[in-house]
Amino acid sequence: MTRILLTGFEPFGGASVNPSWQAASLVAAAPPEGLDVTAVELPCVFGAALDALRDALGTVRPEVVVCLGQAGGRPGVTVERVAINVDDARIPDNAGARPIDEPVVPGGPAAYFSSLPVKACVAALREAGVPAALSNTAGTFVCNHVAYGLGHLLATEFPGVRGGFVHVPWAPEQVVDGGAPALPAETVAAGIRALLSAAASTRADLRASEGATH
Repeated sequence: MTRILLTGFEPFGGASVNPSWQAASLVAAAPPEGLDVTAVELPCVFGAALDALRDALGTVRPEVVVCLGQAGGRPGVTVERVAINVDDARIPDNAGARPIDEPVVPGGPAAYFSSLPVKACVAALREAGVPAALSNTAGTFVCNHVAYGLGHLLATEFPGVRGGFVHVPWAPEQVVDGGAPALPAETVAAGIRALLSAAASTRADLRASEGATH
């Protein structure tokens, strides 16, 4: 059995749900065959989210880590290629902090690339019937904070563990006017199960064009 750590976030910004935690919970309750999935909910708080992630890594001792977060407005599940060493918050986190132009890790490298087979993960999502794309920006809020922090933890404290970050769209109950894209939690969970299977079984990524022109 391959040990997987799957994280999601608590609700933030006045929302009552966070689809990343909805999906993580569903996947952990019914994991893919051959995978031992532990789901952990992270606080949407700068600093504290990384403390919780470090604790989970130490407890679970996973072989693969996938952190999920919410990206409202995106039409599908997006696999992040890179995270950057900056916190620049447009809104406060759940503890009221709003860092501006501060490093995630002082003195750390400018960026960390995902160590997941990101293009194979996108392909697995699509094969599961879930709209998906490769993303080149995880933003600069707590999602990027965790994505970069994960990269740093794997590079410095948990060698040999592979991991990366994935954004999911709003849940339908968050889009009451129907004016923005959304996906049911069950659909997202089905895609994440396929992604985890691909991530666990694939080392060499696909040679496929997923680049962006802007």
